[in-house]
Amino acid sequence: MSFDLVLFGGTGDLAWRKLLPALFQAWRHGSIPQDARIIGVARDSLSNDDYRALIASRLDVVESDKRPSAEEFTRFASLLYYLRMDLTATPDYERLAHMLRERDAQTVVLYLATAPNLFTTACQQLGAVGLNTPRTRVVLEKPLGHDLASNRDINAAVRRVFDEWQIFRIDHYLGKPSVQNLLALRFGNALFEPLWRRETIGSVEITIAEQLGVAKRGAFYESTGALRDMVQNHALQLLCAIAMEPPINAHADAIRDEKLKVLRSLVPWSPITLARDVVRGQYTAGTLGGEQVPGYRQEAGVAPDSRTETFVALRAEIANWRWAGVPFYIRTGKRMAAHEAHIAVNFRPAPHPIYRTPLGMSNRLVIHLQPRDGLALHLFSAGSDKRGARAADVQSLAPVQLDLDFDTRFGKERVGAYERLLLDVIAGRLNLFVRADEQEAAWRWIEPIMQSWQESDEGPRPYPAGSWGPSAASALVARDGNTWMEEC
Repeated sequence: MSFDLVLFGGTGDLAWRKLLPALFQAWRHGSIPQDARIIGVARDSLSNDDYRALIASRLDVVESDKRPSAEEFTRFASLLYYLRMDLTATPDYERLAHMLRERDAQTVVLYLATAPNLFTTACQQLGAVGLNTPRTRVVLEKPLGHDLASNRDINAAVRRVFDEWQIFRIDHYLGKPSVQNLLALRFGNALFEPLWRRETIGSVEITIAEQLGVAKRGAFYESTGALRDMVQNHALQLLCAIAMEPPINAHADAIRDEKLKVLRSLVPWSPITLARDVVRGQYTAGTLGGEQVPGYRQEAGVAPDSRTETFVALRAEIANWRWAGVPFYIRTGKRMAAHEAHIAVNFRPAPHPIYRTPLGMSNRLVIHLQPRDGLALHLFSAGSDKRGARAADVQSLAPVQLDLDFDTRFGKERVGAYERLLLDVIAGRLNLFVRADEQEAAWRWIEPIMQSWQESDEGPRPYPAGSWGPSAASALVARDGNTWMEEC
């Protein structure tokens, strides 16, 4: 199958850090035909050779096992082309349309790796020059808007040009192999389904912790923050994967229907829960990895009195029969103590304990998302009593762990998140992409949080870089008798 992929924002950070390395891996794995074209689009004045040289220089920073050799890149570079475009200028879209029609590929992918405020303009222009044929697919990067109203406006504008089946709203967390394994664990095995409910599960924790700060993205982050950047999309999509009912089949809309039900079942916020169950923070200077790092307000592009949050922790509940009363904790932040993303499903203790178990511990299933990729099941096993056995003693149990490392088991056979998602776009598979009504439901749920912060005189709570966030986040879960999982 011949295809053209047009990468709007082709010289940007996302293009060279994620998208082009993923496309190279797909080409290396033989998933992209030799006659494919990847057309980078940006405002820079570059020739095809200039663009290839630029990408070659930047691929030096990717992981060593994913880095092309000189000979490999020479062959891959034959797929790369460049077109200078002003995304507000109609004549430039006409030149792009002419370039694509000359070859008339079976599939055309238009990847908008640009600022979201250009999505509407770009789609209108693409429609005006006839680049919205049935063979065309458009990919939209997050964030899709900055609130519910702007999200609706963008989606409405895109749908005036493209049908819903042509629109691929990307969330790269859904492409992670560990998330695929979560769905396989739940719906491909009978083991956990009888336990996957409020009677046996006491709480669920979702943590996405980053050690990096905002680096050169300070200006972008000032208008975004952790709630929009991470909770509205990544964290809520993970919550849906954990909490959704089994779909009737594996088709895209069947899966997305069940995720939408979860989002619509989230208990709405009230003034009491907004004050009690949401914590926002902002990192200050601290020590991370033995190195002193600046605080958020000292980063380039950040206002010295910024109220933008770099950390969010919250407690959510789902109002349905499966999950009623089970707290779902979400925590995400920058400059945290570790680079770690996981989901911890904490089971309730045995109803009648005949053994002595370690204080504060229970059975737990941990889905590791990054940097590890795997599953760990925490159980108890018969231990020894150092005092010596006596007939009247209750036997002590010791914690043990069953660990499945997917990187070791499947490492050479697996593909990265962006590679998987890009191949799904080319194939027209929508299972791992977000539908418009899902996005609206997620924005609707978090919008009261944003509004309460805007109206509050209290700013984000400070936390030192290299910590696990403000102490209020620990208090949030402690009220339920729980603790965050910080040793993985």
